[in-house]
Amino acid sequence: MTQVETVRGPVDAALLGATLMHEHVFVLNEEIRLNYPADWDEEARVADAAAKLNELRRRGCATIADPTVIGLGRDIRRIRRVADRTDLNIIAATGLYTYDDVPFYFRYRGQQSKSPASDPMTAMFVADLTEGIAGTGVKAAFLKCAIEEQGLTPGVERVLRAVASAHAATGAPITVHTHPASGSGLEAMRVLAEEEADLSRVIMGHSGDTADLGYLTSLADAGCLLGMDRFGLDILLPFSQRVDTVAELARRGYADRMVLSHDAACYIDWFRPDVIAGFAPAWHFGHLFDDVLPALAERGVSQAQVEAMLVTNPRRYFSGPAAA
Repeated sequence: MTQVETVRGPVDAALLGATLMHEHVFVLNEEIRLNYPADWDEEARVADAAAKLNELRRRGCATIADPTVIGLGRDIRRIRRVADRTDLNIIAATGLYTYDDVPFYFRYRGQQSKSPASDPMTAMFVADLTEGIAGTGVKAAFLKCAIEEQGLTPGVERVLRAVASAHAATGAPITVHTHPASGSGLEAMRVLAEEEADLSRVIMGHSGDTADLGYLTSLADAGCLLGMDRFGLDILLPFSQRVDTVAELARRGYADRMVLSHDAACYIDWFRPDVIAGFAPAWHFGHLFDDVLPALAERGVSQAQVEAMLVTNPRRYFSGPAAA
């Protein structure tokens, strides 16, 4: 069986167990944190994250895929400190998170690149996957990019193509942050297909933000996995519609095309901690186990279908079709 890189080292894919495919340990504005550190207690945050992940492990989750990349405050040394305090597997990502332009660091580097393979971003992503991140030896195991309602800006397209090139060079799978209301997943799929990406190794993230079955089945029929991964963000789509959509897709035979998650974080500095409970009280790691899975069962989703979404599909995503 394929070995999958985690923050603590390689794990047999067969041992990944129940896997939440889009969760963050920390989402931070690192430049602000470094310059205005009054609200940050490193030891307390690391201990709190480990406690939250240990509680998630007790609920039956064995692994999380953490798509925190450049643009979201990735610090792999901090994540390794958390990982050392829990036996839950954390799978790290590489890539770049932007809705419009690339950071200035890249704007004038690679400006004359003749192909995505020669883009310096591609080399950085490949190094994270094959050598390790920031000299730690901790290797990423998947790639992350984004396309929001701004659409396929030149910067976004450059990142998508660099990610696809790194995928081609390493075989690492891809997760794309998408904006279903604008249909951006279709545009991402088109670009990735042009770069000959294996769409069966691509998750169209945040697909659960829509109940448009036509849009969702068009992605799934092309081979993509659907990230039904924002349970708890009912402000974007109500809980009942999220659950009904997953149940209907499962009824139509798409359980092998979906993965489940919350897109939650142990700590995210985009909001004051006291504010989150007001606009998204269910946006936490326990919601799937406490509320979502029982609601899916009530709607006729079988245990075998849940097993596919939580265990088999993540394993296939990281291992490749031959390992399914």
